[in-house]
Amino acid sequence: MEIRVLQYFLAVAQEENITKAAESLHMAQPSLSTQMKELELKLGKKLFIRGKRKITLTEEGMLLRQRAQEIIQLVEKTEKEISLGNDIINGEIAIGSGETIAMSFVLDIIKKLSDEQPNIKYHLFSGDAQDIGDRLDNGLLDFGLLIEPIDLDKYNRIQLPIHELWGLLVRKDDPLASKKYIEPKDMKTLKIIIPKRKGLQIEFTNWLSDNANIIGTYNLVHHAALMVEKGICYAFAINDIINTRESSDLAFIPLHPNHDIKIAIVWKKYQYLSKSSRLFLDYLNHLIQTSDKK
Repeated sequence: MEIRVLQYFLAVAQEENITKAAESLHMAQPSLSTQMKELELKLGKKLFIRGKRKITLTEEGMLLRQRAQEIIQLVEKTEKEISLGNDIINGEIAIGSGETIAMSFVLDIIKKLSDEQPNIKYHLFSGDAQDIGDRLDNGLLDFGLLIEPIDLDKYNRIQLPIHELWGLLVRKDDPLASKKYIEPKDMKTLKIIIPKRKGLQIEFTNWLSDNANIIGTYNLVHHAALMVEKGICYAFAINDIINTRESSDLAFIPLHPNHDIKIAIVWKKYQYLSKSSRLFLDYLNHLIQTSDKK
């Protein structure tokens, strides 16, 4: 598939109308219609449901839209990297992160790097581990900030000197809110929602044993916190992500035994790193060494 044809397809998907898409592309409507029909023939799948006034995407069309967006982003990123001068460090760094206060450590690096190298641009992406992993694998992210365990067959990593804890989010008017820590025996009969990530599901299932009723999973803890506020369930969460100060109805109770969290910056193995990305790693290693000496 040609990049040009993917751009045509995305225009049709956005406008939901062949005529409007052709106008936005400054091309003739019959020519665009022919291109889309040829694309469907080449793929052997119907991509559009053609209504009288509106075009919608089939399931295959929605998949192609997602992949086409990723491909074009990657092409644009590659063109920018290749076109950069050899003597000037600029370019772009794309970093993905889940919900963690460790992002503050990364922002310290960005602050120092941007002060000394103002031509570098940054793109920050928020998502769960699956989203970040997919974007790393597809070359759309240079780095990801992930909670361990990490697949070391796929990624290089540098562990950050950040200490976080898993705990239980509860309402402040719940009897559990008065406890200093939560043990598996405290969880009997409780309804609980846990992180969606497979590795963490295994960890929490093992920690709980048969002491709780897991009613579901989440990928963004803020949604889980809303469920706790409504009294629907309890939720495992990382400390300091959700507001549990005086103004909040929620409390964070650490788990016992302690459930320490290790966080790492990861990047895809054997991936080409631009000069700006290599410089980012240099600053990262320097900041870690400085932190270790304190």
